[in-house]
Amino acid sequence: MIAGQFTNMDLLMIGIIIVLLIILIFAAVAEMSLSRMTKPRASSLADKGLKSGKALKRLVEHPERWVNPLLLTVNICQTVQTTLTALVAGRLFGAAGVIVGVVLNVLVFFVLAEAVPKTYAVLYPQRAALLSARPTALIVGFPLLQWVSRGLIKLTNVIVRGKGLEAGPFVSEQELLGIVETAAEDGVVEHEERELIESIIEFGDTVAREIMVPRPDLVVVDHTATVTAALDIAMEHGYSRIPVVNSDDDDVLGIAYIKDLMRTERDGGGKRPVTELIRAVEFVPENKPVNRLMREMQARKFHLALVADEYGALAGLVTLEDCLEELVGEIVDEHDDEESEVQRFADGDYLVDGGMAIGDLNDLLGLSIPDDDWDTVGGFLFGTLEHVPAVGESIMHDGWRFNAAEVEGRRVRRVKVTLEPEEGQPAEG
Repeated sequence: MIAGQFTNMDLLMIGIIIVLLIILIFAAVAEMSLSRMTKPRASSLADKGLKSGKALKRLVEHPERWVNPLLLTVNICQTVQTTLTALVAGRLFGAAGVIVGVVLNVLVFFVLAEAVPKTYAVLYPQRAALLSARPTALIVGFPLLQWVSRGLIKLTNVIVRGKGLEAGPFVSEQELLGIVETAAEDGVVEHEERELIESIIEFGDTVAREIMVPRPDLVVVDHTATVTAALDIAMEHGYSRIPVVNSDDDDVLGIAYIKDLMRTERDGGGKRPVTELIRAVEFVPENKPVNRLMREMQARKFHLALVADEYGALAGLVTLEDCLEELVGEIVDEHDDEESEVQRFADGDYLVDGGMAIGDLNDLLGLSIPDDDWDTVGGFLFGTLEHVPAVGESIMHDGWRFNAAEVEGRRVRRVKVTLEPEEGQPAEG
């Protein structure tokens, strides 16, 4: 074959290369967009009735069904494309065809089949995920592709089994959480067991500020109150212990126990000042780890502590029950307000309590809102706007809109969280 001659075979191979390029572009978009899509986001898109929303939800809920088949598809296409490009370049340019083939692969295939589609998927993850959901489901559902990918994974497990066990294995916290999630999906552990394990893993990172009842929500008794008045307040709110404060400087003088108040009133001392019955109270800093605080409560036999900020001012109150709830979940008694912290609507929107922890919201929606400057959803909205929000004011973060649904004074009580479809996303039907 003389270099430079162009045949029908060359034309056929160029046609195949173009088809492979299109497949690689699609696969790059699918791989990047699906890997960035979280389960809550996919569920919300499906609930909003967006085209391909249901297919996207199924893929995101079961990533093991598409990851390996899609990667195998990419590998096959890249290998065939590289081979054909080298053959065509060699036939057309002779010895210099190797250099031409390499340049074409770098400039054309890397840019068009890697950089451009993946950048698009990063910039428009929702649109890209919805665009690629149905074709991806069709491709990865091909039986032969599924069979080959599973076979290769089994071969890999045979090759690497037992390697390096003497030095490990070493598993990070995130990897361990992933293992627990996989075990729950496979039915190895129950849902409740999974939640408990995850709570224990994350327990060491929680500080008192994140679980305390903040100062504006505290029920307190003024130091000028009588025993009867203090008892009425405690019984009205269903508390067994209540802080007594000096109304002049908001300084906490101590804690009044309802059993002491009841005993004193029964003995005819209802008009005595409550300050005569107060007991000493423990103070802890805002950044005290909850695991250490709970151990101290157990060792020193106290069930309640007041939380002070870095200036020594009262920031809130934390109880042993608050610590336990970080492990086992919400403990509701007959005096608690059972209004749900999170309400999910049929259209995929959420209504969350302004006092909900940022970490809990991140877990719920798969977000990564930083919690260095604020601890709550209301604080996030307040701090980002840099002023007291009016009802209806909102901000955007990572495709979600946070709207001040209820504001009381300077506090954001309820926040509506809505996934905003990217511009150009079609509705179903």
